[in-house]
Amino acid sequence: MAGELACSACGSRFPIREGVPVLLPGNVDAVKTETASRFAEEWLRWSDLRDYYEQEFFAWVAPVTAADFAGQVVFEGGCGKGRHTAIAASHGAKAVVAIDLGESAFVAFNHTRQLPNAHVVIGDLMQPPVRPVFDLAFSVGVLHHLPDPAAAFASLASRVREGGRVSFWVYGLEGNEWITRYVDPIRTRVTSRLPAGLLRAACLLPSAFLWAVIKLFYRPRANGRGPAMLPYGDYFASMYSYPFDEIHANVFDQLVTPVAHYLTGDQVRAWLASGFRDVTVRSHRGYSWTGLATVARGAAARAS
Repeated sequence: MAGELACSACGSRFPIREGVPVLLPGNVDAVKTETASRFAEEWLRWSDLRDYYEQEFFAWVAPVTAADFAGQVVFEGGCGKGRHTAIAASHGAKAVVAIDLGESAFVAFNHTRQLPNAHVVIGDLMQPPVRPVFDLAFSVGVLHHLPDPAAAFASLASRVREGGRVSFWVYGLEGNEWITRYVDPIRTRVTSRLPAGLLRAACLLPSAFLWAVIKLFYRPRANGRGPAMLPYGDYFASMYSYPFDEIHANVFDQLVTPVAHYLTGDQVRAWLASGFRDVTVRSHRGYSWTGLATVARGAAARAS
């Protein structure tokens, strides 16, 4: 729970705090630490794990399924409060190493400390403190919050062995153009600079409006799909049963971060243009992108 790790090769020493090794290099960009700190405000406030997180997770990483984690050594790039770490570990992964740059890693540790195959560390995804030995690496909702999403993906993929797979979910530009036009300027100039408590209070009114709209107009059909004639039909339908505090957390999530990239399909496909095989890129509910690929020979070396 406390102590120090020493590197015999370079002489560096790293503290262990509250059960979490702090494996940070000495040159982490300020914008990344600020982003991690802002998101830690969210995970420290909305810290519990909920039943519907598993269905949500597998919708984001499809065609990856629960069976794909069994017996695998897994790397998670950006774990937040550990909700996906716990899911991967509970489905039979041999080991899950999850990193995050922020204080939320302590929340993730507390959520997964009863799972002997889950390991949480504080680290920088751009300089991952792990070797390229993983069977499967994934990152959900993280790459688009880093200054260079393409470089972040390359760094994630560089820790996967040849023949292993890498999976990710990121914001899409297609379907979200109104956010980049109208919401992003407010986020970058105002809301990402507000104190967390003030921002939570400011999010209450739009969250209440969104919650009411979802309850009134987005009841899912028998197949789980939402109304096709309304914007974000499937997305909002998937949130129909969420309690109000989850909607509040989602609105806060959109407005708290200093960095958010909305990526085109062509940009995402370019990440996988060389060094990978069995590539799958799909639009998820028309507003985001999910990718899955197998690392081919030499891809890890090129990515790093």
